[in-house]
Amino acid sequence: MLEIGKYSMVTLTYDLRVDDEEGEVVEQATETEPLEFLYGAGAMLPKFESHLAGLREGEPFTIKLVKTDAYGDVNEDALVELPKNVFLVDGKFDDELIQIGNTVPMMSSNGQRLNGLVLEINDEIIKMDFNHPLAGEDLFFAGKVMAVRQASDEEVSQLLSGGGCGCGSGGGGCDSGGCGDDSCSTDESAGGGGGCGC
Repeated sequence: MLEIGKYSMVTLTYDLRVDDEEGEVVEQATETEPLEFLYGAGAMLPKFESHLAGLREGEPFTIKLVKTDAYGDVNEDALVELPKNVFLVDGKFDDELIQIGNTVPMMSSNGQRLNGLVLEINDEIIKMDFNHPLAGEDLFFAGKVMAVRQASDEEVSQLLSGGGCGCGSGGGGCDSGGCGDDSCSTDESAGGGGGCGC
């Protein structure tokens, strides 16, 4: 039976909790909607991957990631004030999308996709938080390996060129995207933007 190793396709179920092992489940991958990813492609948190190495189909796992191995501390530089005109669509402000508490898909000036949480709406400025939603949290995963198989050359090529999804090690934030005044725009093509996995 194949073990999880570099360039294997891995299918998992898991419950993700924050703070402690008895905490509220904040994300799930289920048998009907599992997480599938290419191991070793850099799409997942490195420490998450390292804990899975060598596991086989059917084996359970529990993983604790302290925040420094997950999405890090909350970055104050990722709290950004953007001019309201950034959010104009056809000359009109989209007040259905831009509401306090909504997550808005956006794009930085260099084309990086980001998700921003709307914190405040003022006459001229929208305050956004581009930290990963799980920044500052310790993460607890409990799950099971559903399948492990060797990835095809085509899958490896496609997923290494950025076509995959999963626990991104780069959590996205204005600190890495150069997001300052006028350098972000709403990304209407990105949809709701959660990604699968973490």
